[in-house]
Amino acid sequence: MPDDGSTVAHRIDKDVLSAAMPGLLGDQKSLPPKLFYDDVGCRLFGDITELPEYYLTRTERILLDVIAPAVAALCPRGCALVEYGASDEGKAEFLLRQCDPSGKPVFTDYVPIDVAEAALRQVAWRLRSGRPYLRVHPMAADFLLPVLLPASLAATPRLGFFPGSTIGNLEPGEALRFLRQIHRTLGDGSRLLVGVDLRKDAARLIPAYNDASGVTADFNLNILARLNREAGADFDLSAFSHTAVWNDAESRIEMHLVSTRAQAVRLGAYRITFRVGETIHTENSYKWTVDDFVGLAVQAGWASVQVWTDPEALFSIHLLEIATTTGGAEQVGRAS
Repeated sequence: MPDDGSTVAHRIDKDVLSAAMPGLLGDQKSLPPKLFYDDVGCRLFGDITELPEYYLTRTERILLDVIAPAVAALCPRGCALVEYGASDEGKAEFLLRQCDPSGKPVFTDYVPIDVAEAALRQVAWRLRSGRPYLRVHPMAADFLLPVLLPASLAATPRLGFFPGSTIGNLEPGEALRFLRQIHRTLGDGSRLLVGVDLRKDAARLIPAYNDASGVTADFNLNILARLNREAGADFDLSAFSHTAVWNDAESRIEMHLVSTRAQAVRLGAYRITFRVGETIHTENSYKWTVDDFVGLAVQAGWASVQVWTDPEALFSIHLLEIATTTGGAEQVGRAS
């Protein structure tokens, strides 16, 4: 279980405090999802991906295993794989292991970008040990902000990689801006591979975000425990409960922490009050149709090259390229 919040940190992390404060002072209290991913949160999320209810990771990995050779065949040898939100290399491995017809690795550089600095160090160590030919350039950064890639990659062809349907955690307008930003970061001639969860029945969605064993609840509550540890807050975790709801009008799953009693919490110089039943909105997970996501990508200056889905149409992976360089029509396929 996460820390119970009884111990207040002696040193205040001003970045964590400043990230949390605006949302907690709003009419609908909220916290940014990036605060989930401290060391405890990364471990708990890893546990979530192995849950039977959480179809996303399992389905995406099966798809990646099938399509990785086709994706790599479109990339020149000596390509750089730039992964956004790379707290582990598990999904990148499907691409990094690909070779050209002569048996030489297609990807010779890997740029994992994530806010979890400790996790990035482990990624770099594992890959440098297991793939000595691979140049690893870990970047500890908020990938939603502009990122400057290493100068050594200036002339290197690039494939962007944004798996996990993390794009679904962004508001549609934010997702549009982010896709445009990736365009500028990767540059002309680059491609982008994006995992996108698909809209489906709420009966399948809700258990994926509110599992029977309570791991997702621990993950959600850990965001409060982190504020206790790093921002000097005094949240009583036993006074909040996790819930996940389907917002059909917005086509999104919402995760909330519900105050189970009237209470006041200290955070920095503020005293924040909660009514019984008042919630902190911690995450959205938008679910797209294939056509709607392709439309968003086109708005951002990308062209759809191919879309793959699993046989049940639970999940999709989109290969995009800069719109001005595309010469063919989009293909949509099912991976068997």
